[in-house]
Amino acid sequence: MNPMEFDKATFKKSVMYNVKNMFRRTIDEATPQQVFQAVAFAVKDVIIDEWIATHKEYEKKDAKTVYYLSMEFLMGRALGNNIINICARKEIAEVLEELGFDLNVIEDQEPDAALGNGGLGRLAACFLDSLATLGYPAYGCGIRYKYGMFKQKIENGYQVEVPDNWLKNGNPFEIRRPEYAVEVKFGGYVRIENRDGMNHFVQDGYQSVRAVPYDLPVIGYGNNVVNTLRIWDAEPINTFNLDSFDRGDYQKAVEQENLAKTIVEVLYPNDNHYAGKELRLKQQYFFISASVQRAVLKYKELHGTIHGFQDKVVFQLNDTHPTVAIPELMRILLDEEGLTWEEAWDITTKTCAYTNHTIMSEALEKWPIDLFSRLLPRIYQIVEEINRRFVNEIQARYPGDQEKIRQMAVVYDGQVRMAYMAIVASFSVNGVARLHTEILKHQELKDFYEMMPEKFNNKTNGITQRRFLLHGNPLLADWVTSKIGDQWITDLPHIAELLPCAEDKECQKEFMQIKYENKVRLAKYIKEHNGIDVDPRSIFDVQVKRLHEYKRQLMNILHVMYLYNQLKDHPDMDMVPRTFIFGAKAAAGYKRAKLTIKLINAVADVVNNDKSIGGRIKVVFIEDYRVSNAEIIFAAADVSEQISTASKEASGTGNMKFMLNGALTLGTMDGANVEIVEEVGNENAFIFGMSSDEVIAHEKNRDYQPMDIFNNDPEIRRVLMQLVNGFYSPENPELFRDIYDSLLNTKSSDRADTYFILKDFRSYAEAHKKIDQAYRNSSWWAKAAILNVGHSGKFTSDRTIEEYVRDIWHLKKITVEV
Repeated sequence: MNPMEFDKATFKKSVMYNVKNMFRRTIDEATPQQVFQAVAFAVKDVIIDEWIATHKEYEKKDAKTVYYLSMEFLMGRALGNNIINICARKEIAEVLEELGFDLNVIEDQEPDAALGNGGLGRLAACFLDSLATLGYPAYGCGIRYKYGMFKQKIENGYQVEVPDNWLKNGNPFEIRRPEYAVEVKFGGYVRIENRDGMNHFVQDGYQSVRAVPYDLPVIGYGNNVVNTLRIWDAEPINTFNLDSFDRGDYQKAVEQENLAKTIVEVLYPNDNHYAGKELRLKQQYFFISASVQRAVLKYKELHGTIHGFQDKVVFQLNDTHPTVAIPELMRILLDEEGLTWEEAWDITTKTCAYTNHTIMSEALEKWPIDLFSRLLPRIYQIVEEINRRFVNEIQARYPGDQEKIRQMAVVYDGQVRMAYMAIVASFSVNGVARLHTEILKHQELKDFYEMMPEKFNNKTNGITQRRFLLHGNPLLADWVTSKIGDQWITDLPHIAELLPCAEDKECQKEFMQIKYENKVRLAKYIKEHNGIDVDPRSIFDVQVKRLHEYKRQLMNILHVMYLYNQLKDHPDMDMVPRTFIFGAKAAAGYKRAKLTIKLINAVADVVNNDKSIGGRIKVVFIEDYRVSNAEIIFAAADVSEQISTASKEASGTGNMKFMLNGALTLGTMDGANVEIVEEVGNENAFIFGMSSDEVIAHEKNRDYQPMDIFNNDPEIRRVLMQLVNGFYSPENPELFRDIYDSLLNTKSSDRADTYFILKDFRSYAEAHKKIDQAYRNSSWWAKAAILNVGHSGKFTSDRTIEEYVRDIWHLKKITVEV
C-alpha cells in the first residue's frame, strides 16, 4: 500500500466505529485493550481486499504454492508488524494521538502469539514474512494451540511455568473458515474390502475430530500481497452424545469433546512420558492430515484430477515433526484417489522436501511402533511398505551389508525413524547453515548422503529485517535510512552502503548515541521488571535464547562467578563495568536447565547486592523472554553471546538479530557464526574455543578428562567448589550438586562435561578480556559495530527464501493490483 493512499480520516472513523460497535463505548471511555481490538479490526479492514485479491490472483495464474508445514510458528505480536508492512505506522500513530492514545502502549496490549518454543518457530515466522514480501504464493500450516509457550515467572530464583492463555481476549486478526473443515481419524483398525476385484483399505472403529482452519493474514511489505497462516483447531464431530447422557454415562457423553480439546490444548508438551508422547503424535497427525487433505481438495477443485499435483504443490517439512505428511499423502492417493503405489510414490517424492534442524542424533524423532500403529493403523501399514521397498533398495545397492540396513532402515528396533523417512521420501534435504549441512553430509547422515547425494543442499537461515530492525529498533532504522535511503527494508544487502560511515567520526558518535538511548530503554525495562538498577554506560553483554546445555549458558554464569572472584581478590582491578543479561526458558521437564536458571539468579543475588565491588558487575535474568521483549534487548546489546559447543548449534538466528542491531559477536565457530565472521571479518568479532573438528575428534576418541583441568587450574577449581560449598546457596550447599557432577562426573560412568565447558573456559575468559580492552576505545568499537550492521546483508530471510525458491520450490512471483 502506498502511504500516500492511506486515508487517515477513514481509519479514524473505523476505530471509533469499532469501539462503539464492539464494546458499546465511546472512544474516551475505551480501555487500552478495547482500543487495541478496535485498531486491529480497522487494520484488518484495510488489508482484507488485498487478502482476497492475492488469493484470486494465485488462482487465476494457477500458481505453484508452497505449504510450509510446521508444528511451531513463533509469530510474536501482529499489530505493529502489520502496520509496518502496510507502510502506515506514522499515519496510524498520528490517528491514535489525535484520539488520545500512544501507539506503543496500544501495541503492548497484544499478547505474543507464542505458538513456538524458540528458533524453529521464529524461523517459520520470518520465512512467512519474506514469502509475502517477495510475492510468492505460500501457506503456513500449523496448530491453533489454546495455550502457547508457557509464560515464565521467576519465583525465589526458580522458573515457574504459568499457562499462556493468549486467546483469552480473542484474536482480532483471525478468520474462522468452517467451510474448509475436514475429518481426522485416530485409532481403530484397517479392514480390506474387495470391490470390482480390487482391494480397498478401510479404517474402522476409529475416533475422529473435525479440523477447522483459522486463517491469519501474513502481509508483504508495501506490495499488496497478503498470504495466509492457517492454524487448525479441533472440534468434536458430534458435540454431545445425548444417548450416552440419558444412560447415565456422562464420561462417554463428552468423550469426543475431550479428544478434540486435548489435541489443541497446549503447545506440544514434554514427551518424556508415554501419555505426552501419544498426545504429541496426535497433534502432528492432526494438523498434517488436515493440511494435506485440504491441499488435495483445493488442487482437485481447480484441476478436476489429482495428476500433476506435484507440479503445483510443494510441502516443506520444517524439521521431522511434519514427516507424517509423507504417508498421509500416500494414503489419500492410494485409498481415496485409487492410484497405484508407483504413481502415488512418484507424486509424493516430487512434492515433499525436508529441512533438518538438528545435528544431535538424540533429537532425531523416533516413535515406538506399538504406539504408532495403534494410533495411526493405516499410516503405519504405509510406513512399513515404504520401509520394505527402501530396504530392498539398500540390499540391491549394498548386497549382504546388514550394517547399512541397521543404519538406514525407516523401521528398525521397534521404532519408526522419522528423519530417515523424511530423507527417503523427499526430493530435497537441506541443512540450515553451511557448517551444519557439511556435518550432516559427513557425520550424522553420511550413509544417506553416500546413497543419494543429489538430494542434499544447504540453505543458511535468515531473519526479517522488517521486524528486527525496522520495528524493533526505530532509532537505528531511521538513522540507517537517513544515511542510505530505505531500499534495505526490502533488499538488505543495500545496507552495505553504510560501510563508509564506519570510519566517519560523526557517524560513530551518532551510532553510539543511538545505542546508548536503546540501552536506557532496556535499563528502564529491567528496573520496572527486575527492580535492578543497571548502568547504560556499562557493557551490555547479552545471552538470550532457549536454555539448553549445548548453548552453554552455564559457561557464561561460571565466568561471571570467576570474574566476581577476581574482583573480590583485587578490589582495585581495572575493568569496564559490565552488565550480564540472560533471558531463557527451560523446557518444563528439563531439570538441569531449570537448575541453571536458579544458579544464574543465585549468582545475581550475591553479586548485585555486594557493595564492595562498586556495581562493576551486574547480573540480570529477564523473565519470560519472548519476541516482544527480544526486540528491546537486541537493540540495546553491545556483546552477543553465541557460545554453543562447536558442531552442536545447527545455525542460530539470534546471532543475526544482534549483528543487524550493531552488537559484536562473542562466539565459537559454530552454526551460522562461521558465516557471520566470514562477512564481518575475524577482527570485528571475538572468537574463542575449539573448532567443530576438534570437538568431534574428542567425542570420537573419548579422550577428554575435565578432572585434569579441575586439578591443574586453581581458579576454575575454586569456581566449581563454590557450586557445592554453599557460597551461592548457604541454606542448601548441595543445591547445585547436579551441575557440579555434570562437569566432573566423579560418580557415574557417563561422560563428564559433555559440552566441553571447562575445556573452552580459559579461551572464553581471554575473549572477555579482549572485549574489556576493546570497549575502552569507543571509536574502534563504534566502527566495528557499524561494520557488523553493514555486513549483515546476507542474513536476511529474503535471501534464504530466494534460495529455497531457486533450488527447491520453483515458485513464480505474483504481483497484486488492488
